[in-house]
Amino acid sequence: MSRHAILSDIHGNLHALDAVIDDLNNNNVDKLIFLGDLIDYGMQSNEVVEYIKDNLSSKIICNIWGNHERAILTHDFKFFSSKRGVESAKFTDLQLSDDARSYLNSELINTGKYEFNLDSNNVLAVHGSLNDYFWKAIFPDNLNGDYVGYDIVLSGHSHYPHVFQKFYDVNNPDMRNKKSVLFINPGSVGQPRNHNPNAQYAILDTELMSVDLKSVKYPVKEAMDLFDGNIDEFYQKRLEKGI
Repeated sequence: MSRHAILSDIHGNLHALDAVIDDLNNNNVDKLIFLGDLIDYGMQSNEVVEYIKDNLSSKIICNIWGNHERAILTHDFKFFSSKRGVESAKFTDLQLSDDARSYLNSELINTGKYEFNLDSNNVLAVHGSLNDYFWKAIFPDNLNGDYVGYDIVLSGHSHYPHVFQKFYDVNNPDMRNKKSVLFINPGSVGQPRNHNPNAQYAILDTELMSVDLKSVKYPVKEAMDLFDGNIDEFYQKRLEKGI
């Protein structure tokens, strides 16, 4: 198959993940790429991990730690930018089941970065960027690294979807001395921040070299109703507006 689903930043939102899986099942996709942050912020981190482990494992070709897996599983909370972020991560740490913790430690790539070949394309999957695999995102106006060695770069962390090409200057007259690199961020499944509250992911077709940024409705109110006051209400309310 040449069609691959790219998911990132689910953040313990099983309602959003369910909607995305239902949608991609209707889109002729047989392989899945996860770019980190399966857990935290949302109230169903254990359920998200269990769902992925029990239902999707055979389809996954890439599954990497995000900064939230790294912080919680190593108990290193110093890089969060806010006190409420630290409090949320520590709450998730207390709630995380032994089974979920075992899966995240044994089945995910804990470097936050993975290089692999996809239909003859050299692919980099990174939660953040080459400058910081976990905590600094790639943006169209700030790549945070040199990616000339790759054909496709997949990244998450920012919760802002993007698709763009950069053409590096190289010594290759056959290609007019240019090297094309395709950058894809699928946005966030479970906590969008691009003012679109719907669950978001991407489909990459490597035969056509095309990308479809998908947006799927899910029961936002039901996800919000699960919050019980143990973490800052900011993480509940932001779901409604995608901020």
